[in-house]
Amino acid sequence: MARPDPDAVKQAAQTRLVAFVIAGTMILWMGAQWLGSRMGWDARYVFLLDFAALAAFFWAMVVTYQIWRRRRG
Repeated sequence: MARPDPDAVKQAAQTRLVAFVIAGTMILWMGAQWLGSRMGWDARYVFLLDFAALAAFFWAMVVTYQIWRRRRG
């Protein structure tokens, strides 16, 4: 049986990481929104969580673009 290409293994690992980051960010963000509304958090803390989620999504988008460019090249 042939060994997989090391670049393909690295790419698969990065793809899985991006998927986990997107899913985890979404779950944590929704949970934080629910918890914040239940506990009556100040709006600035809720916006802080929103910006953290946006940063995670932006990171995932950048890494996804890098993966896409590597596959095309």
